[in-house]
Amino acid sequence: MAKAYTDSMIRLMAELGKLPGIGAKSAERLAYHILRASEADALRLADAIRDLKKNTRSCSVCYNITESDPCGICSDARRDRTTICVVEQPKDLIALERTGAFNGLYHVLMGRVAPLEGIEPEQLTIAALVERLKKGDVKEVLMATNPNLEGDATALYIQREIAGLPVKVTRIARGLPSGSSIEYANAAILSEAITGRQEIR
Repeated sequence: MAKAYTDSMIRLMAELGKLPGIGAKSAERLAYHILRASEADALRLADAIRDLKKNTRSCSVCYNITESDPCGICSDARRDRTTICVVEQPKDLIALERTGAFNGLYHVLMGRVAPLEGIEPEQLTIAALVERLKKGDVKEVLMATNPNLEGDATALYIQREIAGLPVKVTRIARGLPSGSSIEYANAAILSEAITGRQEIR
């Protein structure tokens, strides 16, 4: 029996199927869309993917995604350098930046403590955060981990790690529903959460 798809289509669908939220049917639709697109459009997509992998890196200071090091936020002299907002992922940083309510610096953990998933504190950028705080310039650490079990556990772990340092530790207000994710919250809720932050020690 002849194959239903060419080898190139099979390979493309297999790669697309590895993307989050993309099942076999979605991968098939996307593959057909790319096949029907003009060669120029398809190659622009390929170039964008290549450039993303080639040019994007983690900021050596805050671990946000960037094409320059340090990133635009860390190198912006107008930012309040006495406050660091700790987030789990670059997507959370972007969501908070959209609110315009926070003008300090950030630290991206690149995940959250989740022992059941095999994610331990050592796999995150917590040690780098502690080193930043030891320099003595920071007066406040705003915990903006997600308001769920793993996010709360991560914030608590960091709070214990920096307990001996002269910094105030605050947590975003609970305008965010428990169990939700920062990246999906709207700007008004996030703005209120930052403005209404509370000291946790």
